[in-house]
Amino acid sequence: MKKYPLEFKVNGKKYSVEVKPNMTLLRLLRSLGFTEVKSGCEKGDCGTCAVLMDGEPVNSCLTLALQAQGKEITTVKGLGTIEKLHPIQEAFVKYGAIQCGFCTPGMVITAKAFLDKNPNPTREEIREAISGNLCRCTGYQKIVDAIEAAAKKMREGR
Repeated sequence: MKKYPLEFKVNGKKYSVEVKPNMTLLRLLRSLGFTEVKSGCEKGDCGTCAVLMDGEPVNSCLTLALQAQGKEITTVKGLGTIEKLHPIQEAFVKYGAIQCGFCTPGMVITAKAFLDKNPNPTREEIREAISGNLCRCTGYQKIVDAIEAAAKKMREGR
């Protein structure tokens, strides 16, 4: 199968690769070492593979790699650093919203995109925003608490 050139950025770093037309963004990212992008259902049902593409959340398992041409992809590792976590990452740790951690990267990415658009959400709006992300461990209460706390911290500029 013919390969096509693809140029894009991941977490600010440029990549030039050749990909088959049927390769998903999930498979490409993982092949490049971005294992924080989790492979869950690979059907678009669980949200664990969510990344930001030019600031918009996408399920990378449903997105063809070639759709990333010229785009900026952000994974959960692109939001903060070990030394300075993003407020959402910090809140997930503080509120115990990470349990087993498998859904966490997708939840954090989804929360980031949501809070960028709605910095002062209600708890119901938070629940609706993360409804495409499945978690087997937390029952969502701690996740909602964390996103609510992160929203407050982000509004206050801390």
